[in-house]
Amino acid sequence: MIIWILLAWSHRAGTITDKEAIKLARKSAECPKEAAVVFKRALRLREAIYDICNDVLSDTKPDRASLTILNDELRLARGNEELVATPDGFEWRFNGSEYELDSTLWYVARSAAEMLTKADLTRLRKCEGDDCGWLFEDTSRNRSRHWCDMQDCGNLAKVRRYRNRQKTDEE
Repeated sequence: MIIWILLAWSHRAGTITDKEAIKLARKSAECPKEAAVVFKRALRLREAIYDICNDVLSDTKPDRASLTILNDELRLARGNEELVATPDGFEWRFNGSEYELDSTLWYVARSAAEMLTKADLTRLRKCEGDDCGWLFEDTSRNRSRHWCDMQDCGNLAKVRRYRNRQKTDEE
């Protein structure tokens, strides 16, 4: 089922453990209709966050529909959080519902809300790579990063620039 893409991404991002990924994969196989609904919600959430960030980049007021989608997911996530004591103080954790199929979305919604409220949004950038459009945080000292990843879009842009110079030199 296509929700496996979401589970693999969540596992790679470190929001779910191996054990959680296996349990969620089993649950998605047992409940394919619920899994399909969660996957559609994930796509809607991704698009809403992308639209909100694009609005931030263009210095326009975020679209109400996108904010509603994020807030709806955030309400579901917050409803499954609890404050717990740790050796270092207190922190928010998701309670015993970690084996809910939509638990993967809770981390995304919470992370997006934290970024929008706490991060330096002047460091938000859109990749200048051809056909990319990924958003990223420019953590460079002089805020001059142009690409989401130097290994991908950055290298492609530099190769294109080099080839264009070679063509002009040959003419």
